[in-house]
Order: sequence, then C-alpha cells, then structure tokens
Amino acid sequence: MPLVLSSIRSQFPSLRQQAELPEPVIFFDNPGGTQIAQQSLERISAYLTQHNANHGGAFLSSQQSDAVLEEAHAAMADFYNAARPEEIIFGNNMTTLTLHLSRSIARTWQAGDSIVVTRLDHDANIAPWALAAQDRGVQVQWVDFDVEDGTLKLDDLARALESKPRLVAVGYASNALGTINPVAKITKMAHEAGALVYIDAVQYAAHGPIDVQQLGCDFLVSSSYKFFGPHAGILYGRYDLLDELFAYKVRPAPNELPGRFETGTQNHEGIAGVLGAVEYFEQLGQTFGNEYAEKYADRFSGRRLHLKQALAAIRAYEFEISRAVLGVLQDIPGLHVHGLIDPQRLEDRVPTFSFTLPGWHPRSLAEKLAEHKIYVWDGNYYALAVTERLGLEESGGMLRVGPVHYNTLDEVRRLQEVLVPLAKGEG
Repeated sequence: MPLVLSSIRSQFPSLRQQAELPEPVIFFDNPGGTQIAQQSLERISAYLTQHNANHGGAFLSSQQSDAVLEEAHAAMADFYNAARPEEIIFGNNMTTLTLHLSRSIARTWQAGDSIVVTRLDHDANIAPWALAAQDRGVQVQWVDFDVEDGTLKLDDLARALESKPRLVAVGYASNALGTINPVAKITKMAHEAGALVYIDAVQYAAHGPIDVQQLGCDFLVSSSYKFFGPHAGILYGRYDLLDELFAYKVRPAPNELPGRFETGTQNHEGIAGVLGAVEYFEQLGQTFGNEYAEKYADRFSGRRLHLKQALAAIRAYEFEISRAVLGVLQDIPGLHVHGLIDPQRLEDRVPTFSFTLPGWHPRSLAEKLAEHKIYVWDGNYYALAVTERLGLEESGGMLRVGPVHYNTLDEVRRLQEVLVPLAKGEG
C-alpha cells in the first residue's frame, strides 16, 4: 500500500509536537539533518536508563551494553547488505570516519601514485583524501560535472583512470544538486583500472536501498542523522581490506574487527539509536512495502527484505513529492534550479533541490522563509567544490529545499504560497 503520511508522521515526536501548533514548522532542511524517529529515541533512552556501561565488563549491564552494540552492527550490515557485521564500523560521523580511514589507506600509497576525487562531492569526501595525498606525495585528479544538469562527467573519469589511480572517492548522491551518480558503473570502471572505491552515501541513505555487495564497492559510509537517527557515522568496508589495513589505535584496543577501527569508547547510546532507526525502516517496510516484496524476495529475506521494501516505498513516494517541488520552482520566473530539472529523470536524483533567485541573497531568502516557519538551508552545505565550480561561492551559494518521505504535498503548496510573492518582491 502507498505510504500513509499521517501514520508516518506520527512516528516522529517533533512532527507530532508541531501538529499541535496553529502554524507548524515545515522541515525542508532534511539534507542537513532529518528529524529523529520514535524508535531511535526509545533505543537511546533504553540504553541510557537500562544498560549504560563501558565495553567488556564482567557484570550484567556491560554485557547487555555489548549485546546492543552487536545488534546494531548486525542491523547496519542488513541495511547496507554487507556480508557480515564485522564489516561495519561506527564513528562520530562520516567526516571523522573518512579522515580516520584515509590515514590507514594512504599508508599503502607511494610518491608518484594518484587518486581521483570529484567536484560534485561534499568536502568530507574530498579534503581527507587530498590531505592524505599531500602527506604521501600523491597526485590528486579531479573529475568535473556538467554545470548544466549537475551530472558527473564519466568521460573525465575514464581519462583519469588511464593513470591507474589507487583510489576513487565518489558520492552516491550530491548533497548540493541532488544528482544520483551511477556508482555501480563507476565502481566497475575503477576496479578495472585497479583502484579502490570509497562511496559517500550520506545524502542517498534516506532515499533509496543500498546494496554494497551488488555495487561491489570497497568502502561506503553514511551518517544516521541524515536517515532519522542520531548523530553517528557508519562505515562499511570489505572484510579482507579492513583486515589488511593498519589501524591507528591505542595498544590495549582489540585487534579483531570491527573494534580495531572503533577508536576509544564509542557513543554507545548513539549506536543504540542507529539500531532504532533501522528498526523504523524495518517497520515501515512491513507496513507499506509489501508491493515491493516480489522485486527483492529472490535475494533477501527477513529484515534485509523489509529494509529493501521500505526504501523502495520511500523512493516511489519521493518521485511524487520531487515532481511537486520541481513544478513549484520551475513556475517562478527568474528562479534557476541547479541540477537535473527534467521530470522524466527523477530516477537520477534525490529530492534535494538547490536554486538561486535574482534579487535575493540565499541567506536573506532563507531567513524570510524561516519567518514563515519554512526551514531550509543556504550556502554551500560543505559542497564547496560545487559552488566554486558554479561560480556561486562569492555570492552566498544557493538555497536548498530538501523534502523526505514524511513531508507532505500540502507543505510543498505552502512553500509555493510563500515563495511566489517573495520572488515578486511582495514579501
């Protein structure tokens, strides 16, 4: 059955609270961080009140704590479709995990090697690699994107791969322009050239199913506060690769995976919250994703099947809301959406829309929308390479509207009611 928005929204405490107000807030700031699901909050609360303890103790609460952490690793292995829970590493966020792992991976590089990054990426999937390359005397090759439609230039990538780079860092979806990259194809191209592939899936994870085994990627990372959980990062790495890499850790820390890379005492309650976010998706798939069961039942069962059903149902609904947002923005004279605007190509983007409007600085427009209880982001969203390439960095970047599956078509209409007069100078 299709998503029932009243049921969906009832599972988010912040949305329930807003529903009781005369003029509720509209959260279109989701690419910067989603609202948290009830299941995630309950897991966090249960951890802190029932079994809050450090790792590896001889007593009950420590053993219960360890059991929750093991369950969270298993849940994220299901979410990513990893081969085993030991391939899941938790950390503060995607940026911190990438900075950490880049140091280990870069130990294998030699002066004169090269790596590949793209101008479409968040800086968290550029700067760590560029810094590591600088330390090791390694060349950084850049893959450009088409400024007209925001798609990655695969011919640029093909040329870069001719030099047999050691690593290709690429985003699953752009947090600035919404573009979904053909990461399976990119992975195949990179592997044929002998390169490892590191995928930033932060912007994609809330919008569609992830299957690291089908993609064939070597590493993939996301942050759960972008998919209805707490502030935490979750890395997938192929077991054989993680097992070979040198880990920067303190001496008493475990040598086995994944603990080898989970430095220090982790944010246990946050990891419990990630488990709750996965359980939210699982419930959504069981409730609303049955029509997608046949598509995935030959490859998945149990929680893995329910997760794929959930993300497929979300993806289907988001086509509808993407079409609505795009229609609103395209009807405003002078407004320029940066990225894909073809309604026939919604499968090639997530519902993340960035635009500029003549006569308005993005920050001023964001502030005006906030006065009307519509929350959006402005600036470069740490996708600095994107705004620099578009020539927008010095003028304040862009304004970004990013609905997710708990947003409604009525909220899109409200955006239109507020935005159209502002565009006409009547606000």
